[in-house]
Amino acid sequence: MADRTGETGGAHRGGASGARRPGYPAAAAVFAIGMAGTTLPTPLYGLYQEQIGFSELMVTVVFAVYAIAVITVLLVAGNYSDLVGRRPVLLAAMGFSAASACSFLLEGGLPLLFAGRLLSGCAAGLLSGAATAAVIELAPPQKKARAAFAATAANMGGLGCGPLLSGLLAEYAPWPLKLVFGVHLGLIAVACVLTILLPETVEDPQRRPRLRPQGISVPPGVRGVFVPASVAAFAGFALLGLFTAVAPSFVAVTLQVHNLAVSGAVVFSVFLASTAGQSLTPWVGAARALPVGCGVLVLGLLLVASSLLAQSLPLLVLGALFGGTGQGLAFRAALTLVSDAAPAHHRGGTISAFFVVAYTGISLPVVGVGALAVELDLRTAGLVFAGCVAVVASVAGAYAALHPPTRE
Repeated sequence: MADRTGETGGAHRGGASGARRPGYPAAAAVFAIGMAGTTLPTPLYGLYQEQIGFSELMVTVVFAVYAIAVITVLLVAGNYSDLVGRRPVLLAAMGFSAASACSFLLEGGLPLLFAGRLLSGCAAGLLSGAATAAVIELAPPQKKARAAFAATAANMGGLGCGPLLSGLLAEYAPWPLKLVFGVHLGLIAVACVLTILLPETVEDPQRRPRLRPQGISVPPGVRGVFVPASVAAFAGFALLGLFTAVAPSFVAVTLQVHNLAVSGAVVFSVFLASTAGQSLTPWVGAARALPVGCGVLVLGLLLVASSLLAQSLPLLVLGALFGGTGQGLAFRAALTLVSDAAPAHHRGGTISAFFVVAYTGISLPVVGVGALAVELDLRTAGLVFAGCVAVVASVAGAYAALHPPTRE
């Protein structure tokens, strides 16, 4: 296992040659490539609706299948990289990501669409804990803070680049439902090579250990940090779920903008702002960034609601920028606090538990939006969503302000 100073077993075993191996930036690149694949379909759902024929509720159900797969993998194998090592789990995640891309390339109806999202969720579930831990553990002691930012930025940056890439290719290149997944397969091949070259950061990894589903496992000494951090993450990820699952429909149906590149750019903007927000966290301070981030998130949600009422694309983009910034502030603070508080031999499992809470936020509210859109209309559903999540974010911010995260 990696010690808390950043010296890893892989580095010790590698000797001089290990020192020349790729470090945490390469692990962050692998993380970003894997996460980009999970959001590639976002601007394409409208095309799938036209080709296959399904409702807005089905769009959110397809998205929820992805989130459920993420949560299931985190619960079943969230700590597996603590046992078998980071590299094997990263390679397995790339395998699931490649299988997902192939499902979309072969797409012939809802079954393969569901399969693609399910496999994509498995990849994201494996990456969330293992890649985050690998990036942080590969950094030398003096670069730990930079590595923590690299991990969260790779996560959010990858998620944002997926819809931007697919929107641009779908709008301006041939084969709108095929080309982007072929491109991603090439990126996955690069990520596999990088992963093979990475040093292993888990000392004495076991060979083929049995899976021991642990559910949500958080060491007792970490819970004082985990509770406020995960509540804030839930609220922030709910906003990300809205933009990832149904924002393109808002853009096309409510705002009457039918350019797929614009839809992808709107989704990209919320993740770009999240990355920018993460960069501000050290200046604000991790404990303070939780309530401040929730406050900025509430402002973003109010702007999103205003954009739906006024049918204004600029207001929607402003909502994405403010909401993403707030989410990024809180998310990096939460992940840094949880990772620092977790003992090395439980770090992967603890981070995975954190992501279980976050991905619950990204899935359940979005399905509610789809159900309301069928019963009412998309704009009303979005307004109800914005109001409910604003309440949750306000509660999370108040809790984090009144109970600053501390280790028990």
